[in-house]
Amino acid sequence: MQALIGTGVALVTPFKADFSVDTEALCRIVNFSIDGGIEYLVILGTTAENATLSQDEKELVIKTVVDCNKGRLPLVLGVGGNDTRRIVEELKTRDFSDFIAILSVSPFYNKPTQEGIYQHFKAISEASPIPVIIYNVPGRTSSNMLPKTVLRLANDFENIVAVKEAAGDIVQAMQILKDKPKDFLVISGDDMIALPMVLAGGAGVISVIGQGFPKEFSEMIRLGLNRKVDDAFKLQYILSDCIDMIFEQGNPAGIKQVFEALGIADSFVRLPLVQVDESLSQRIAQFVKNTVK
Repeated sequence: MQALIGTGVALVTPFKADFSVDTEALCRIVNFSIDGGIEYLVILGTTAENATLSQDEKELVIKTVVDCNKGRLPLVLGVGGNDTRRIVEELKTRDFSDFIAILSVSPFYNKPTQEGIYQHFKAISEASPIPVIIYNVPGRTSSNMLPKTVLRLANDFENIVAVKEAAGDIVQAMQILKDKPKDFLVISGDDMIALPMVLAGGAGVISVIGQGFPKEFSEMIRLGLNRKVDDAFKLQYILSDCIDMIFEQGNPAGIKQVFEALGIADSFVRLPLVQVDESLSQRIAQFVKNTVK
């Protein structure tokens, strides 16, 4: 899965003032990411406000990105949730011809045991016609997929090809990196520690900030992969303040404010999320003004 090495971005779903999906803005974001050097695009991840999209809106988002991408970059589709049976049904019925892999989050709210998480992904692996990236984000799911579970899945199922590791714990990531099968990819799901994870042996990142600063962030990851450490950290320290800012009042409210400052898309989010406050909006706008040339 060489296509998953480098920087992927978890695309937002831009909205108009009436909170309908803004397909023109979404296409602008896709083009901006591609022009900036991103390696692949992730559709309908957490950052897409997937939880508040109707099924028809999800299909509209998929069609918009596929049509706008025009085959330029590999695409990954988010197919996950906390009802294993429903996910398996989708995997058996959806056309995945436009995608190289699915991204599937560890079950949320149910708080399964490690064995429950294993059995969930076992069912997904057996049903999926394309490779699977498992996704650990305990800050959202309330359960941590432990390294032993990730490694068990990586060793037991050939089509589970990667983990998006977003526990924010570099030590946990290193435990997986130390013992993983040779071709299994460890992808950062945390923008702030993406570079350290790459330097420890990670394959790259599925990023939020990468779509707002695609040129700088994707170059940072490429420098890290090529072991040009000093140059990579120069970019890390340029971007680090904004990485903090875009998560300060929640994702994707922060990154949508970046897009508004760039003039690419409005910053509307759907309840229960709200837009960032005026203070943070001004700080983000100033950062964008000072950074984007």
